[in-house]
Amino acid sequence: MATAAATSEERDRDAMRRAIALAARGLGSTSPNPVVGCVVLDAAGELAGEGCHQRAGGPHAEIHALREAGSRARGGTAYVTLEPCDHTGRTGPCSRALIEAGLARVVYAVGDPNPQATGGAMTLRAAGVRTEGGLLAEEAEAGNAAWLTSVRLGRPHVVWKYAATLDGRIAAADGTSRWITSAESRAEVHRLRAECDAVVVGSGTARADDPHLAVRGIDGAVQPLRVVVDTEARAVKPGARVLDDAAPTLIAVAEDADTSHLGAETVRLPRAAAGLDIPALLAALHARGVRSVLLEGGPTLAGAFVAAAAVDKVVGYIAPVLLGEGPAALAGAGIHTIAEALRLDVTETVRVGPDLRITATPKER
Repeated sequence: MATAAATSEERDRDAMRRAIALAARGLGSTSPNPVVGCVVLDAAGELAGEGCHQRAGGPHAEIHALREAGSRARGGTAYVTLEPCDHTGRTGPCSRALIEAGLARVVYAVGDPNPQATGGAMTLRAAGVRTEGGLLAEEAEAGNAAWLTSVRLGRPHVVWKYAATLDGRIAAADGTSRWITSAESRAEVHRLRAECDAVVVGSGTARADDPHLAVRGIDGAVQPLRVVVDTEARAVKPGARVLDDAAPTLIAVAEDADTSHLGAETVRLPRAAAGLDIPALLAALHARGVRSVLLEGGPTLAGAFVAAAAVDKVVGYIAPVLLGEGPAALAGAGIHTIAEALRLDVTETVRVGPDLRITATPKER
């Protein structure tokens, strides 16, 4: 028979896992704010209310959960994926709301690294609320990686997505690439786009594919900023699909490039040894409120991001196809010997239709 302590621990973990799942509902719609989930159990340990942060400027997760719980919150426990905020911005401090609701206990997963908002745990404890941190912190951090990266590193979180054959080719020798992966994998890419603030491609992809880069097939999706890294301002031609009004577009060009012919907003950046300075690009996007970037192509731009140590996660869609020739998924990453190889930790492998999706994170930062 399970002990009372074991039952309590299991209840805590189950409630926090539910809060983490709720937080994920805000991906793509809360930026530049974090995604947060909250579950409130009453004094008897029964579910009283739950909620998530749904959009920037709207009520925080704790407020949604407390409204649903009502008077049942008194004497109960709140489980929150991020330390409750302790400041007044567009909304009031959640720490105060939890105190006023009469919670006896608050459990949070990740401490708030934002110096403007941190301190909620201290405020709760000072008011006599039993407050604990660190429950399922790793899982909660993974779900809030974009916002945490932006606060800790001052740049957007970058996910590099690519599609390749089993022998690592992203196109055939003649340049054709439609379609290496399945319709199921391509549908997933639209979900990845919907969860990010910006989609970034390079001039090679712009020339070869004339990509659209907008989200399709997902109701209510907030369209990401479409970014083309076009150093010489020659790849994006009038009539390019990325210039339509389906989503906002930004063309990143060199400081001395002629942009008189471009029909889109531009940002001028310093040149690097090859192309544009990647840290400067990320800084410019961060200044615009971009907290998460989906890097979609191609091998040269991906190599520049890897060389700049600016890839936080890799999502590879591997098709059961062999080509033998054609461009590889990565080029110019500054890796010349096996000792310099960027080693990854595989966090997930999933079948997507006939393909395999591999998700990994760099071991070195």
